[in-house]
Amino acid sequence: MRASIDIGSNTILLLVVDDTGKTVHDEAQVVGLGQGLGHQGIFKIDRMEKAAQVMAELAETAQSLGVAPGNIRAVATSAARRAMNARSFFAQIAQNTGVNIEIISGEREAQLTWHGAMVGMPVKRQLVSVVDLGGGSTEVVTGIPGDGPTHTPVSLEVGSIRLTESHFGADPNRYQPADFAKLRAEVTRVVDQLNWPTLPKALIAVAGTATTLCAMELGLTEWDANKVHGSRLSRAALRRWIDRLLDSTPSERAIWAQVSPQRAPYLLAGACVLETIASAAHRESLWISDGGVRHGVMVLKDETAPD
Repeated sequence: MRASIDIGSNTILLLVVDDTGKTVHDEAQVVGLGQGLGHQGIFKIDRMEKAAQVMAELAETAQSLGVAPGNIRAVATSAARRAMNARSFFAQIAQNTGVNIEIISGEREAQLTWHGAMVGMPVKRQLVSVVDLGGGSTEVVTGIPGDGPTHTPVSLEVGSIRLTESHFGADPNRYQPADFAKLRAEVTRVVDQLNWPTLPKALIAVAGTATTLCAMELGLTEWDANKVHGSRLSRAALRRWIDRLLDSTPSERAIWAQVSPQRAPYLLAGACVLETIASAAHRESLWISDGGVRHGVMVLKDETAPD
């Protein structure tokens, strides 16, 4: 048995696979570790307490499935790179749980995301960009399935939590159109940095915001990875959800996002990022993958991560 943990800005995920690579356990818990972090700051005490609790639970789950805490490959991404107290916090978790956490670079994150996103995806051998929309940033890595990344990964400083907090506040009730116009303008400005030398023939979106929006479009009230993984989410659908979310109440958002109601406040910003990237790539839809960093850690298990 092998296990990996991905500590993101919004979610902590555990993946356990057997010796053949078959998934034994796949779990995601919304923690919001990056909430209130801002451009440069520190993890909030209540979010650290929640993250520490979840890490202890996940370590116990992995151990019950045959993976000792010290053998779990745990990585932390965008929020950890920005938080000044990340290293001391993770040292405390290691002391309490036995799980050692590596803060990885944006380039390494993109590489892991690419390989994780490709698992089980019916995508042709062509130029593909994987879009990892997180809470604090969005990584875009481009390559050819089977060959791996062929372009330098790009990290965009826009994420669903980060955008929501900066334009709507920490706990938005009603979204104001004027504030959303500013958010959209920021997303457009940042996405312009992609400047692909050659436009990708397909886009694959990963992470919780993308999979939740896809589940909403499919009308799911319970999570079903088999229905979401490998589905397509069109730009037209994203525009419809942007319109609905912009004029929504918190209770309406939670109902629509029943598969992950904790993400509900951040879906408007996330849908805007995905739609803008699809527009920039001149693609009318995105593939949706339930894979990600946690799967990439398994695929590249024999590689030594850079410092």
